[in-house]
Amino acid sequence: MPKNHARKKALADLKAELGIKHADAIALLDHGDPDEFETLCEYLETYVDINTYKEAVDYLRQEQNDPRNKVMCDKCGWTYGMICPECPGCGCYSGECSGWRHHEYEEPDYDDPDYGVYCRECGAGGSGNPYEECTCFEDDIEDQEQEAVPA
Repeated sequence: MPKNHARKKALADLKAELGIKHADAIALLDHGDPDEFETLCEYLETYVDINTYKEAVDYLRQEQNDPRNKVMCDKCGWTYGMICPECPGCGCYSGECSGWRHHEYEEPDYDDPDYGVYCRECGAGGSGNPYEECTCFEDDIEDQEQEAVPA
């Protein structure tokens, strides 16, 4: 297959897959860094408000320049945006804090029957809705309100 034909096919595939214009596909295909190319494609595919090569590159540069995304520990890969406020910092440290921040960045165990459940008593969060509220104390509040009303 001639080189130009392969390039035309690659451009057509990018345009169809990402829903971008021809000029954006050319700029994306000519992007020098292969790691950044994958990230740019991911942005164009994922974010509805990123529709052009320029918008994707601008967002990538913004992410790269954000100090919260700078790696603070080469051993565990934690960034400054992941700092645990209860302990001296990165994911390597454990033992003195409750561990809630560290658990946010661990790989989830999808086989765990309690995955996503944040209240063991009423099961809130187990239905897959992360905003589901715990109802454990609603009965207590109702009881207190009934006691306060004279019979």
